[in-house]
Amino acid sequence: MLKHIRVCFTLVFVLATGLFATAQTASTASQPSVASTGKDLAASAMMSQDHTVLVQALQAAGLTSQAKGAGPYTIFAPTNGAFGKLPSGALENLLKPSSKKQLTGILATHVVEGRVMAADLQDGQTIKTVSGETLTVSKQGGTVMIKDAKGGSATVTKADIQATNGIVHSVDTVLMPSK
Repeated sequence: MLKHIRVCFTLVFVLATGLFATAQTASTASQPSVASTGKDLAASAMMSQDHTVLVQALQAAGLTSQAKGAGPYTIFAPTNGAFGKLPSGALENLLKPSSKKQLTGILATHVVEGRVMAADLQDGQTIKTVSGETLTVSKQGGTVMIKDAKGGSATVTKADIQATNGIVHSVDTVLMPSK
């Protein structure tokens, strides 16, 4: 299970650091265009200025050792602004070595197996993360929101970014696990 989560977070790391800078994306689910880098996740790494905090979190969790994963995975990747919404001091505490397990659990809440495009998501649908958490989809018009087990909600701000082994949806809030 831990190896599976590590592979998934490697995907999150690579997706968050590369795809957002190289792809033109649709901002809502109602827009039909699909962005694609045409590259695997490893080749697209280290380019996004909007996900530097996510990269830092993945490094702190020790989840950046692998550069590729078979996938496919769907990643709900929190932006820097999403991490900025955490309570004062929370991020600093999560980045400490003593919080590695908690940070890994939070990051795992953002990874789903398979390729899930925004248009595939249905209002009221539940999806399981690689850590076993349940996320609930809400769709209002062209806006897709993802609700975590604690009732927090993230809005998809950039949807359907494709790599050869996964899909990324950039979100504006950090999703939290139930425990």
